[in-house]
Amino acid sequence: MKKAVFIDKDGTLIEDVPYNIDPRSIRFPEGTIDALKILKEHGYLLILVSNQSGVARGYFTEQELKHLEDALEAKLNLHGISIDDYFFCPHHPDGKVEEYAIDCQCRKPKPGMILTAAAKHDIDLSRSWMIGDILNDIEAGNRAGCNTILIDNGNETEWILSDHRIPTSTAKDLAQAARRIMYEPAFTDEQQQ
Repeated sequence: MKKAVFIDKDGTLIEDVPYNIDPRSIRFPEGTIDALKILKEHGYLLILVSNQSGVARGYFTEQELKHLEDALEAKLNLHGISIDDYFFCPHHPDGKVEEYAIDCQCRKPKPGMILTAAAKHDIDLSRSWMIGDILNDIEAGNRAGCNTILIDNGNETEWILSDHRIPTSTAKDLAQAARRIMYEPAFTDEQQQ
């Protein structure tokens, strides 16, 4: 079975611009490209898992979201990196667009996107990681059976804690998260097994 790093998009992989679908606004935080390269070199699949309630709210369409995904992939390709798969949840129970205004199983903190990706790509979740900038990301990863890293960059504002919302580790950015996964003895594959 494969191992993966599941990565939140806004505030983790790219700078957080609320409800952004403008490719010109895509910015990678410092160290992100090197972090992705390190993870790929060590055999991790890179899978994006992102709540995109802007679809349910009527701010943009799934097609516009797909254009942003294509632009993001093109920017990463310039650095020799590719995301192995993209999973977006377009739903929100309070959405204005009726077909998306549902309480689904894919919207984080539920683990649906991670579980779907794991089944599709034959991923061993116990050897995998979820990295995100809010505790909903951490809860989704923990509920799926992943190790988790919270990017503590100030984006979490609620700090509602429970057993499922405690990260395995914290980091200041994706670069530090990758170093924690790859180089800190407590997080090596040998000690996870």
